[in-house]
Amino acid sequence: MGYMHKVFLSGKGVYGCSSCETHLAKRDDITSRHYTGQYGRAVLLSNVVNVIYGEEEKRAMTTGVHIVRDISCMGCKKYVGWTYIKAYVPEQRFKEGQFILEREIIHDVSRDWDY
Repeated sequence: MGYMHKVFLSGKGVYGCSSCETHLAKRDDITSRHYTGQYGRAVLLSNVVNVIYGEEEKRAMTTGVHIVRDISCMGCKKYVGWTYIKAYVPEQRFKEGQFILEREIIHDVSRDWDY
C-alpha cells in the first residue's frame, strides 16, 4: 500500500479531526449542512482528505438503502464519518461519491484571528 502523506489545507474554514487536528475538509466543499450522523448533526461534503476507508457495506438509512464505506482519520484512526458508494433510491443518487463528516467529531482548525 505504501506510505500515505498527509495533505495540509490552507485558508480559513478548514475542518480537522477533534482528536489530533489532522485536516479533513474545507468549508467550501460543503454540499449540505442538513444531515444527521450516528452522533448527531453532520455535513455532506464533495471532497475530504487524510482519511482511511473501511469495507463496503449495505446500510439501511432514513433515506433508503445505500452502500457506504466508513471513513477514519489518517492521523489517529478515529471514525469521522462515511462515504456513499451507491444509492438504490434514484432520488438519492446525488450522494454517490459524497462524504458525511460527523460534527461531533470534527472542528474548525483554522481559527480566525481577526481582532
